[in-house]
Amino acid sequence: MSEGIFGIHGTALELRSQRMGVLASNIANAATPGYKARDIDFAAALQASEGGAGIDDAAARSMRYRTPVMPALDGNTVELQNEQLAFSENAVGYAATLDFIRGRVDTLTRAIRGE
Repeated sequence: MSEGIFGIHGTALELRSQRMGVLASNIANAATPGYKARDIDFAAALQASEGGAGIDDAAARSMRYRTPVMPALDGNTVELQNEQLAFSENAVGYAATLDFIRGRVDTLTRAIRGE
């Protein structure tokens, strides 16, 4: 039922949440020698989930390692400014998706109340 009410936005919210966790992990490990930065290809994950894959499976299939512009000598591929930018962009997308869902719920609530 939620798929019909929220459309793709429910799935998008869950994928953005998972991506936020991956990006936060990258930021937390910026000084860990040998750590390889990862990211979820959001568009590919969304497409996979729309194709019938579960959210977790779609995110796992769309996980990619980042290729650093300037590799560190210790093997760490986290570039902090790029990770912070990706995190911020994802947070804006998460907030926009959440606002859409919240608006949809408010509309349904008003319709149920007869307003």
